[in-house]
This record gives sequence, structure tokens and C-alpha cells, in this order.
Amino acid sequence: MQKATHLLATDLDGTLVGNKESLLMLLDFYKEQTYKVSLIYITGRHYKSALSLIKEENLPVPDVLITDVGTAIYSGHSLQEDLEWKQRLEQSWVPKHIEVIANGLQGLTSQNLPVTNRCSYYATDAAVVETLRETLEKAEIPHKLIYSGGRDVDILPMESGKGQALQYILDKYQLNNAKLLVAGDSGNDIEMLTMGFPSVIVGNAQAELLEQAEHSFVYRATKEYAAGIHEAWQHFYKE
Repeated sequence: MQKATHLLATDLDGTLVGNKESLLMLLDFYKEQTYKVSLIYITGRHYKSALSLIKEENLPVPDVLITDVGTAIYSGHSLQEDLEWKQRLEQSWVPKHIEVIANGLQGLTSQNLPVTNRCSYYATDAAVVETLRETLEKAEIPHKLIYSGGRDVDILPMESGKGQALQYILDKYQLNNAKLLVAGDSGNDIEMLTMGFPSVIVGNAQAELLEQAEHSFVYRATKEYAAGIHEAWQHFYKE
């Protein structure tokens, strides 16, 4: 990864994955280039779920896999977990306190994920999410709350998130000078799309993302899924 010159950091569901024809066209386009495009998958799925999707969709194995909305990182040929990142997040992470508060609110249902590095719920409406946010802040519990898709609530360690995890990888492998495109379609992608990197909001993006303010470094694709990534890559890096 340290010698990578071109990087695609992309969400999976609804972004890279969603239309098989456009996915194949994007991958074929990358194969035709004189440079190699290294892949960073950044997903809300947990590790095993992400691996299942990669297998089902016959996706290339990524150089880096960031799962659980940026709370876990796996890299290398065998996708070994990055323990430095894990230990960094654990320092201020108090999931049991968060669970007590969330369980006391009507309108939240646990997603029962097989992980301990995030607390995830389904919300009946935005009002209960705001109550949860206010209660956590009043209790002075370090956290990052992300509400996306009109129902998904993810409570993460303060230092985590898709954007922070991506920046960690860029710093660790000295990739800040590489040509990078970040791609996403939903609210939990906002952080990584607004960090100042060349980015794309694919044409099928959810309303919460389309409502974000315009930025010169964020390209709004007219095409959907992987075709939107292809469109944006040519916009930023046409040679």
C-alpha cells in the first residue's frame, strides 16, 4: 500500500455494489489503465457480512477493508485486523453505558450485531434519535452518533467513523499524495465525503446526502452505483 499511486475508497452497498453491469465496466476500466488502482472498501457491514458480500458479488479483494462504519480496519493479503486502531478506539469507549441509555428509550430497537465496537439501533423516527443524542451529551459520554437511511442509528467511539478511519490509513501508509477518489451514497458516508478529498455522491444517493451543501471537491454524479464512480473518476483524473 505504501507505494500506491491511485486509490478508490468506496462504500459497498448502494455505491460500488448495486448494478453488476456498471460494476464490471468500472473494474474493466481500471484494468485498462497504465496505473494500478488500490482498493479501500469502507462499509457499515460487520466483517463477516462484508466478506460474504465480496464473495457474492465477486468483488476484488481490497487492499484495506474498513468495516462497522469505520470502527474496525483489516489490511494485507489475509485482511488482518489493525490492532493499533482497535486499541485507540477502546480508550474512551463505554458501550455498556450507551446501551443502558438506549434501552431506556422507546422507539429504539437493537440491531444485535456480533460486534462490540459500535452500538447500532433501528429508530422509529428522528425524534427519538434527537432524544438519544441529547441524553448521551448530557451524560458526557464520549461518542459519535450517525443517523442514516431514516432508521439506522450507529453510536461509535468518538475517534472513529468512516472518514477518520480513512485518514488513519492514508497517514499510516503515507498515501496522502496519492490520487484518491472517495465514493458514497448515504448519511454514514458524509464524514468521508466532506474531508476535502476528491469525492463522488453517486446518482442513486439517499436524500440525506443529496441535501448536503455543495463543495467544489464533491462531484455529484448523474449515473448510479459503480457507473457514478466511473463518471467521477474520469471527471477528476481523465488523462
